[in-house]
Amino acid sequence: MGDKGLDFKHKEVINITDGRRLGFVQDVCADLDTGKITHIIVPGSNKLINIFSQNNNVVIPWQKVKCIGDDLILVEI
Repeated sequence: MGDKGLDFKHKEVINITDGRRLGFVQDVCADLDTGKITHIIVPGSNKLINIFSQNNNVVIPWQKVKCIGDDLILVEI
């Protein structure tokens, strides 16, 4: 998982728990002290209610990212 934050912007996020397409990465959060990614953010919709949602955005902790491919990011939430 050596991708840079900017490389995530064009990747679609899919939840492997239920196969739902969550959308495309909108933003990446990092710890400025360590330089490590802490979360990825996917724009949410009113239909998507999740314990990780915040202001209609889905905030996915980095620990929930299971696989990063050329076009997709698989998460388990």
